[in-house]
Order: sequence, then C-alpha cells, then structure tokens
Amino acid sequence: MTGSKEALAHPASSAEAAPGTPPGAVRGAHGRGTPAGAEPWRSRLYRWDTKASPYAFVAPFFVLFGAFTLVPLLYTAWYSLHDVQLSGLDHQTWAGLDNYRNLLSSDFFWNALRNTFTIGLVSTVPQLLAAIGLAHLLNYRLRGSTMWRVVMLTPYATSVAAATLVFTLLYSWDGGMVNWVLHFFGVDPVNWRESDWGSQFAVSSIVIWRWTGYNALIYLAAMQAIPADLYESAAIDGANRWQQFRHVTVPQLRPTILFTVVVSTIGATQLFGEPLLFGGVSGSKGGSEHQFQTLGLYMYDQGWIIGNLGKASAIAWSMFLILLIVAAVNLLFTRRLRKSA
Repeated sequence: MTGSKEALAHPASSAEAAPGTPPGAVRGAHGRGTPAGAEPWRSRLYRWDTKASPYAFVAPFFVLFGAFTLVPLLYTAWYSLHDVQLSGLDHQTWAGLDNYRNLLSSDFFWNALRNTFTIGLVSTVPQLLAAIGLAHLLNYRLRGSTMWRVVMLTPYATSVAAATLVFTLLYSWDGGMVNWVLHFFGVDPVNWRESDWGSQFAVSSIVIWRWTGYNALIYLAAMQAIPADLYESAAIDGANRWQQFRHVTVPQLRPTILFTVVVSTIGATQLFGEPLLFGGVSGSKGGSEHQFQTLGLYMYDQGWIIGNLGKASAIAWSMFLILLIVAAVNLLFTRRLRKSA
C-alpha cells in the first residue's frame, strides 16, 4: 500500500516511462525539451554545410570561366555573324555566314592555314622525338640529374619575347651566327626573314627550343611510372637498352605520346607570339609576302590592324572548330588504344 501511494505521488520520469512511450511526451508534459518533429539548428546547419560546401568551393572557377571564357566565346560567335568595325562598335550589320564564306574564298586564309600546318609539323615532330630521347637519358642514373632537369625546364620558363629576340639575332641576315656557321660549310647566307622555307624553319626552331624540355619532363615522369619488372624481364630475355626502349618504353608511353601530340597541335594552331616578334615591322602580316603568317597572326591582322572584327571573329571560330576536330581525333585514337591494350 505504501509503495503504491508513493507511485501516485511521484509520476514516472522519462527514464521510468513505460516501454514504447516517447521520451518527448513525458518531457512535454512538464513544458521542457524540443517539440516532437523539430530538428536542432546545429543539425540543420551541418546538413546544409555538407550539401553546399562542394558547390561553394567550385563556384569561383565557374564564375571566372563564365566571365572570361564562355561570355567572350559567345560574344565572338555573335560578332562573326555581323559586319563589325573596330572604329564603330555600336554600328553592327547582320551578315549571316558571309564572313565564313569570305574566309573560304580568301587566299590569305588558306595561306595562313597552310603555314600553320607546316610550322606545326616542322616544330612538333623534331620536338617530341628530341624530348623522348632526352627523357630516356635522364631516366638513367646520372650525376647531377636534378640540375639537368632544371636545365631542361629553363627554356620553358623564358619569356617568348626574350627567346624570339635572341633567335632573331641568331638568324640575322648580316652578322647572324647561323649564317656565320653556314659560311664555313660553303653555304651562301640565307635571308631567314624573307625566305619562305627559311622563315618557317626559323619560327619552328624557336618553338622547338622552348618546348622540348617541357615535354621531356612529361615523358620522364611517365617513364618513371613504368614497372621495373618489365625491364628486368626484357634484360633476362637478352634485350639491350635500345631493344628495351623500343619494345618496353615506347609501348608504355603511347598514352603520354598521344597527349603531347594533341597539346602540341593545339599550341601550333594558336601560334602567335613567336612569328609576330620574329617578323618585326611586318610581323602581323607574317613577313612581306605572308610567308610565315599563321592563323593567329591572320586573326590579329584582320581584327586589330585592319579593324574588321566580324572577320576576325570568324577566324577565331574557325580555329575553334579545328581544335574540336583535333579533340575528336584524339578521342578516336584513345579508344583504339584502350581496345588494343
């Protein structure tokens, strides 16, 4: 009797509640605790932070990409469909596809496209072959290997203006070191700036000098990722270093080689600084006879020298379409390599 009276005098607490009774119901009877269904603000803040933080971290990139890449790209596409002059940006006349038709019928456009292809081919092939050879040498244990790697990267760190100025002096018609060396072999001096093949070779040599070391370090990193077991197996089979390079190193470097070819092709399509500075006064026209005028120079000449922004925008979009074709070819070769692997 006494125990039952005490139980009636003291109601059961939340800990002493009957099984199945929600704790909040007991606390709610006393006016304390959180109402049923409500969530603490710290939990809501944590959930929002978990969901929103990734978007906040990547938002600066998309903002900058939209402001400085996407918007100019779309605005250039709009300009390419209009007749726009640099001296009168407020006066735009709808031209449709006339700017693109004029490009296809322009000898200067095809000349610039041909020069871009020639300079790109002459600069890319020797550049990548030399880069693979240098990376193969650096892959072995050499004294001062770190110093040699820094030396390989020095041309890439040199500005375009400084490198082109030095090469302009080397290829000078009167007193240039290149003609001075050719004189000892009985070769007549070459006017590198006015010659068709000479000017393109000179511009290509600047590109080769600047980018060979950079690509060599990329190949070196890929070579160091090749398992050593493959070389050991090849050595056991009696393969020398040259055979190991042909049958082990090169097949393992196929994805990296494809990557450097695509990147070099994109760089050759956008080549601008080297021929502009090498040409001097006539740099924007690629020489007196447009003998080394690239697509980048042709776009600059039409847009900022002549002032035809509509045609310059059409050239820019033509270059963009060429890069899309290069990307599509890259994707095709990558899929074939994956299937053959």
